[in-house]
Amino acid sequence: MNTMIWIGQILLAAVFFVAGASKLIAYKSLIKTIEERRKTAPIRITTVQGHVIALLEIAGAIGVILPPAWTPEALAPDYLLVRAAAGCLALLMVGATIYHLRRKESAAPAISTFLLALFVIVGRWPH
Repeated sequence: MNTMIWIGQILLAAVFFVAGASKLIAYKSLIKTIEERRKTAPIRITTVQGHVIALLEIAGAIGVILPPAWTPEALAPDYLLVRAAAGCLALLMVGATIYHLRRKESAAPAISTFLLALFVIVGRWPH
């Protein structure tokens, strides 16, 4: 079971690291491409807001896979940092789900990553 949880953590980290890095590096280009493809209402997230979301995603990705040896001592017992990072990513996906539903878009990717974060939280919960 530990292997499956680690696979979930690596997948969660990869998804959020790539998403965060793309928002951080080329936010305006990314938004322009999305708006051209979907032809929906303009995305009303400013560059600053996009960069904040990107930094949160990258921090969560790092926190989910940070080795226990590098974890601060207060957060090391029972994978507390991993659970906290996955919880923050799950909350971020709740916000993303609400955002996409209000825009009448598919919220499936946000819900899927929310469920993956929930899997990591439950899997790392102390028994």
